[in-house]
Amino acid sequence: MIVGSAGSRAILHARASTPFVRLASTTSRDKFKVVVVGGGKVFRSGGLSVANQIYNRFKRAGKSLNPGDIAILDAAEYHYYQPGWTLAGAGLRPKSDFQQPLASLFPSYISHIPENVATFSPTTSSVTTSSGSKIGYESLVVAAGLKINWDAIPGLSQGLADPKSGVSSIYSHDTCDKVWRDISNLQSGNAIFTQPAGVIKCAGAPQKIMWMAWDHYQKTGRGYDVKIDFVTGMPSMFSVKKYSDALNALRIERGIGADFQHNLVSIDAGSRRATFKKPDGTTVDREYTILHATPPMGPLDFIKASPIADATGWVDVDTLTLRHVKYGNVFSLGDCSSLPTSKTAAAITSQAPVVTENLFSLMTVGSLSNARYDGYTSCPLLTGYGELMLAEFKYGLEPKESFAKYLGDQTARRRLVYSLQDLFPWAYWNRMIKGTWFGPSGPFRPHFD
Repeated sequence: MIVGSAGSRAILHARASTPFVRLASTTSRDKFKVVVVGGGKVFRSGGLSVANQIYNRFKRAGKSLNPGDIAILDAAEYHYYQPGWTLAGAGLRPKSDFQQPLASLFPSYISHIPENVATFSPTTSSVTTSSGSKIGYESLVVAAGLKINWDAIPGLSQGLADPKSGVSSIYSHDTCDKVWRDISNLQSGNAIFTQPAGVIKCAGAPQKIMWMAWDHYQKTGRGYDVKIDFVTGMPSMFSVKKYSDALNALRIERGIGADFQHNLVSIDAGSRRATFKKPDGTTVDREYTILHATPPMGPLDFIKASPIADATGWVDVDTLTLRHVKYGNVFSLGDCSSLPTSKTAAAITSQAPVVTENLFSLMTVGSLSNARYDGYTSCPLLTGYGELMLAEFKYGLEPKESFAKYLGDQTARRRLVYSLQDLFPWAYWNRMIKGTWFGPSGPFRPHFD
C-alpha cells in the first residue's frame, strides 16, 4: 500500500541538552509533564506546533518547563508539508521541497520518542507504545492525523503502482509526481477527477488539481481534445454554499462535467474503467484516459479502538475548548479530533493556541481559560496558474474572511492571493511547526479575554 514512509524504530533521537533520553525505544523517563501523540502516516503538523506553543507559553509566564518535560511520540522518518503535493502534481515544484527528516525538526527542549502509541489508558494517565513501553503524563495532546484507506477501493493501489495505468493521486508523497506525469502526457481523452463522500483532509484539494489540469490544457492548446469531469460523492462542489455556488458557476463556464453523489467504488486499470455508486445503490461505469483518485479516509485504528474515541472513531473533544469530554487532562486537535470542521493545516493554526491556553491554565491554576475555538479553517482553492480563491469559514459553514474588507468578495479569483502559495510553505517550515504562526493573525499570538 502506498502511503507515507516507514518509521524509524531502532534508535531514539538523542540531544545533548536532554541527557535523560537514551538509545533504543525507551527513555530514562517514564513520565512527562506533557505528552503529544503523533503517529499518523503524514502531516502531523498539529503535534509539533502545539508542543512548541506549550513550551513557549510556560516560558512567557515565567514558569518555564525543564528541557524534555514535553515529549512527542512519533515513529515517522520524514515529515511532509502535504499541501505541497498539489503543487507537485501541478508541475509547479518538486515534491522534495515538501519533505524534511522528522528528527531534524525537534528543538532541544522537546523529547522525541520515535515510537507510535499502541494503546491509551486515560484512567491512569498513560499510553503504551508499539514496543510495550509505558509512558505517563500529566496532560496528553493527541494530534495523530487520520487514516487514508487506499485499499477501500479495489484496484486503486494496483493502479497507483502501475506507471502506465493513468491512475494517480496527490494524497501520497509516493504518487504526487505521477499526477503531473499523467496530466502533462495526456494529449486527448477523458480525464476524471474524483472525491469521496465523507471526511477527507483538505477537502478542496481534489478539485484544485482538476482546475490546474484544465488550465494546463488550455495553455497548451489541448482544451478541445481533453474532456474533464469532476465525479464526487458529495452533493455539491464545496461544503460552504457561497464558495460552492461560485465554483459550480466556474465549472459550467469552463465546460467541465460533473456527477454529484457518485462515489468511486472500484477501478479496473486494465480496461481503464471506474465504477461509481449512486445514493440509490446502483452503479455506473465510466471510461477514463487518466483518473485522479482521492481515497476515502477515516480515523486511525489505534484511536478508533481506544477509550478516548467517540462512536465514529475520532478523539471525542468539546468543540470549543478542545478538551476531552470525559478525561479532563486530555486534549486533541487536527485531523484525529471530532471537531466538526474541515481537516486542514489552517484549522490547526487556530486550534493550537486554544489547546495551549487551556492546557496551560489547567496545569497552573486547575481550570480552563476563556480560550475558545470558533471552527475557523480555510482552503486556498487554486483555480488555475496565477489565480486562487481563498475560502475561509467557521462552524456552521459560515464564511469568516480575513481579506474581504481589503480586497472584496473572496469568491473572486485573484493573482495577488495566488502569491500566498509561496508564503504558505515558508510559514509552515519556519513558523507554524515552530509554534509561531497563528492562522488569521499570522505571527501574532491571539489573546483570549
